[in-house]
Amino acid sequence: MSAIPLSAARPSPLTQRMLVGPILPTLLWMAWPNVLVMVLQSAVGLIETYFVGQLGTSALAGVSLVFPVTMLMTMMSAGALGGGISSSIARALGAGDAVSAERFAGHAIIVSLLVGCAFGLLFLGFGRPLYRLMGGTDAALDAAITYSHWVFLGMPLVWLFNGLASTLRGTGNMIVPSLVICLGTAVLLPLSALLIFGWGPMPGFGVAGGGMAVVIYYALGCAALFAYFAARRPVVRPRFSSLQWRYMRDMLRVGGIGALNTLQTNGTTAVLTALFAAFGAAGIAGYGVSSRIEYVLIPFGFGFGAPLVAIVGTNLGAGNVERAYRAAWIGAGVAFVVAETVGLLAATFPARWIGLFDTDPQVIAAGSVYLRHVGPFYGLFGAAIVLNLASQGAQRVMWPFLAGTARLLVAAGGGSIAVAWFGASLEAVSLLVAIGVILFGGINIAAVWARTWTKAAAQRL
Repeated sequence: MSAIPLSAARPSPLTQRMLVGPILPTLLWMAWPNVLVMVLQSAVGLIETYFVGQLGTSALAGVSLVFPVTMLMTMMSAGALGGGISSSIARALGAGDAVSAERFAGHAIIVSLLVGCAFGLLFLGFGRPLYRLMGGTDAALDAAITYSHWVFLGMPLVWLFNGLASTLRGTGNMIVPSLVICLGTAVLLPLSALLIFGWGPMPGFGVAGGGMAVVIYYALGCAALFAYFAARRPVVRPRFSSLQWRYMRDMLRVGGIGALNTLQTNGTTAVLTALFAAFGAAGIAGYGVSSRIEYVLIPFGFGFGAPLVAIVGTNLGAGNVERAYRAAWIGAGVAFVVAETVGLLAATFPARWIGLFDTDPQVIAAGSVYLRHVGPFYGLFGAAIVLNLASQGAQRVMWPFLAGTARLLVAAGGGSIAVAWFGASLEAVSLLVAIGVILFGGINIAAVWARTWTKAAAQRL
């Protein structure tokens, strides 16, 4: 059955609310399912880290080596390409073109699968040299390879799941993806413990069990989202056709640069992991546990930013420029307050956080240095994440890319030079990371303040 163009029918209640509803209540109404899910996922990730920590410091260090890479895949599929998918669908709906929105959805599924397969093969083939380059050796490197192989066997499922979820988010539907994730994490946690430690006659698989649980989680999630599209009447239902450059270009205009921005973020983490390796396994573990707070803030920022992709994109598609800007600032303000609160608590009580995962005094000492320097600036980090995603809705992502470049050059580049040439201390490296966070937040804020989105309102699909 052919789709009915929105120009010939009343916009859906979701689209109408994004266009004319009060901004803060609309944003909170759309954001709370995402925030709940992201907090839940972060909690599950921390509990899984605790599980792995029970296997010893080498296992914890090994998973810490893989973690930046797996987060890279999640952020690229959900935040970069996912942002491009959501932005394109939202702008099409705002402009009254439901047919294009459905074709974007069909392209999203195909592209997500292809990219997921490519990355899965890449890291299955080159994981060992990468983790060795990041500082992995001996038992820590073996643990990293074991965990990585399982996770990347399931990488096409990761990309497919996030492509399907981003399609729904582009229509303003945050409930269904969030519900699927909540139910999935309820299964993942006991499943992860079972596969890592075993129970009764079932043997534990150690680090490999954690990877197996992740693959099962995404397989079940994909099945649930496909079932929703088949059984319900979503605002947009994927329409499959031969790949057309028009739709590819529109998604990749945001997703391509967004992917580069994500590479910068995780590349910074990977280089810093290698830098902390200069201080031994305790340095890797200490940094890995401490930087987990940033990977808690990133999902939280995504919780507020994902609705803004839809709100900003829909309003710019309809020509409501001022409303798009107001929505972005409201979301950024909320994210700043929450992230700054978390950062100040972490900087004030670093040992309590790190001690949840490892009681080794050297690990606690290394992580504490990092949090005392970087934690006070986490508010800027949170605001930047939200504005980055809002910029995806406007299809104006070059300034967020430049902000990520500045952070990469100062934190990773400057830190590498400081360690290699001057034998810099943990304090010096952590200070450079803090300066990078300041630049990352400041440039994103300045770009939106300068109204760099205005031209987007004149663009049509």
